[in-house]
Amino acid sequence: MGFFDSVFGSGFFDGIRGARAMRFDSGSASSNAIELTRRHPTVSLTKQGAVHGNLRVNLSWRMRSSDIGGRSGQSGRLLRHPFKLFKPDMVQAHTQGMVNVDLDIGCLYELSDGTRGVVQPLGNLHGDINNPPYVKLSGDDRFGAPSGETIFVNLDHADEIKRLLVFVYIYDQTPAFDRTHALVTLYPSTGPRIEIQLEERHPQARSCAVVSLETVKGELTVRREVKFVYGFQAELDRLYGWGLQWGRGYKSTKA
Repeated sequence: MGFFDSVFGSGFFDGIRGARAMRFDSGSASSNAIELTRRHPTVSLTKQGAVHGNLRVNLSWRMRSSDIGGRSGQSGRLLRHPFKLFKPDMVQAHTQGMVNVDLDIGCLYELSDGTRGVVQPLGNLHGDINNPPYVKLSGDDRFGAPSGETIFVNLDHADEIKRLLVFVYIYDQTPAFDRTHALVTLYPSTGPRIEIQLEERHPQARSCAVVSLETVKGELTVRREVKFVYGFQAELDRLYGWGLQWGRGYKSTKA
């Protein structure tokens, strides 16, 4: 699996220290949500008036219950709610002795001055919210807890950000997107939250480009991508033309 090979040399960024996780405002609460789908893949943050403050991008996931004993014992409930037969039940990924699946969130960035890089748990590349790249990773959830993992984007510096690509990958190298129900949710400073579900079954995929942010004709636009690939960050890089150099990397043992 890959990580950005910076000017500090190849290898595993031994010389780069990750900043301590920080707490940020999560944006205004809203009971409404916009779900980006194949038919409706984009939404304008500019039109929502949400091009300021911190944009929170959260990853959460659960395992599909069919992997831990199927639907035995649920016949009565299904009779009462027959349509649930077509909707997989979910349980938290760290319960009932399941195989642990470690999903990670990351973000490729390109700034207006041409600077390109990545924010991700690998290499402790946690970014910075108040200085370039104005993207910050907070937390590395190993078990799919409800809080998940979060990336913050400082949209007060939106004019200095050319494009962002938020992606999800499986760290433990075991393809398991078909056994998980993952959700990426964007919480703008104003307006409804934006949801992108990773519902497609791609049993051999190890990475997925989920959502992109880019200013097009003066509008900051969020676009659903949901493109699964069988490799890691380097393959996503080639797909979207980032042009970074990648090498093998590992996360620290610290949760």
